[in-house]
Amino acid sequence: MFVLLPPSETKRSGGGFASLDVDSLAFPALNRRRCTLVRALKALAKDEDATVRALKLGRTQLGEVQRNATVGSSPTAPVIDRYTGVLYDALAADTLSPNGRAFAGEHLLVHSALLGPVGGLDLVPAYRLSHDSRVPELSLKKHWAADVSAVLEKTSGLLLDLRSEGYVSLGAAAAHPQRHFLRVVTEGADGQTRALNHFNKKSKGEFTRALLENGQDFGSVEELLAWAPTAGLTLRPGAAGELELVVTGH
Repeated sequence: MFVLLPPSETKRSGGGFASLDVDSLAFPALNRRRCTLVRALKALAKDEDATVRALKLGRTQLGEVQRNATVGSSPTAPVIDRYTGVLYDALAADTLSPNGRAFAGEHLLVHSALLGPVGGLDLVPAYRLSHDSRVPELSLKKHWAADVSAVLEKTSGLLLDLRSEGYVSLGAAAAHPQRHFLRVVTEGADGQTRALNHFNKKSKGEFTRALLENGQDFGSVEELLAWAPTAGLTLRPGAAGELELVVTGH
């Protein structure tokens, strides 16, 4: 089983490990494209104004330019410790049990705009790049989509896709009985189902944490659905190829 998360715009600085080693990352078939994009991001960072436009930065975010300028030489940290924001605050990687972290290293993936899908404990630098960033002479969708879809196609077992639509556009997981896109929904008093926005991210983080701490490599969606109530979760089949995580109180 793999759980595939989106990244976050915000990231912690620093890190206790050496600089980026692309060869150490999951899915080595993506390494050529990773290196190309790292070089492009460093080149872009030489022009502050161009970087601000490409990354849609505000006046208080100019430090992101320096992050990108040093992306190949700055310290790294495990993926689940690098990202911050609503989803990752709910995941709370720093309080996972040792077994939960170990399970993340084997079964958690995060789809970075810069590096493509990476493992939960892969070592990555701080950087700024989003799915909708505009790198000169390089379309992120054209750069990533085919190759990312290819590596996801080769993953074995159950794949739970928790990405946002923007990151799905950088490499969709092909339709398959073992591939399921997760939507977070709520039900009103009238019984109508609607999608969540802000709490969507929080719920995905809490759901992922529950999976990691449970530590079970589910072999089928039926096993996952049977487990969910034991963890206090309401998980059900949705549209074709989708699951719905039903959240109450929002």
